[in-house]
Amino acid sequence: MQGKVIVVTGALGALGKVVAEVAQSRGARVAGIDHAPSQMPATAERIEIGGIDLSDATQAKTAVEAAERHFGRLDTLVNIAGGFAFETVGDGDIKTWQRMYALNVLTALNASRAALPHLAASKAGRIVNVGAMGALQAGSGLGPYAASKAGVHRLTEALASEWKGKVTVNAVLPSTIDTKANRADMPKADFSKWVTPQELAEVILFLTSDAASGVTGALIPVSGRV
Repeated sequence: MQGKVIVVTGALGALGKVVAEVAQSRGARVAGIDHAPSQMPATAERIEIGGIDLSDATQAKTAVEAAERHFGRLDTLVNIAGGFAFETVGDGDIKTWQRMYALNVLTALNASRAALPHLAASKAGRIVNVGAMGALQAGSGLGPYAASKAGVHRLTEALASEWKGKVTVNAVLPSTIDTKANRADMPKADFSKWVTPQELAEVILFLTSDAASGVTGALIPVSGRV
């Protein structure tokens, strides 16, 4: 990771914070992009670009280019920004489907399109997306979320094919991630079975490394002990 420049979207969320911190601890320089306001001043090792709606292509391009200007290059994009909604198809609202598509597919699409020319100029360009185990077979109440994450899976495969030999594009597919928010939403669940942000971060960062140069188009389950 030493010296690599990594853009992390959703960098102020539970998983994004861990990925950014671990990457920086291993020598990477990190640009965090988030919808929430920036929380720290820019340094030579880290910049936070807050107040960005990545579902808007113009805002995504502006944020990615700001990161490239700050560091002089980009090596990796980790698309973590996204959202979740539990809603049945029959009783739900079409707006939930639109919101899940915007939060999960458009954020990854727009950030990737903005970053790809810069990543292709790197000797080790990488994109890592966050899909979902739940998108492999949707259960009751998971229709809008699973459909949008399935879109992330297909986006990953399409980009991997289109940019083969220039940029590797892979996705991790977590089960339930062990976060405070998920524990609050599912207080009776067995948290010990869930995948931790640290475990997921290790797989994500492996895919950004030189050791993963031969891996592209992969959808890698990271399901913890479920």
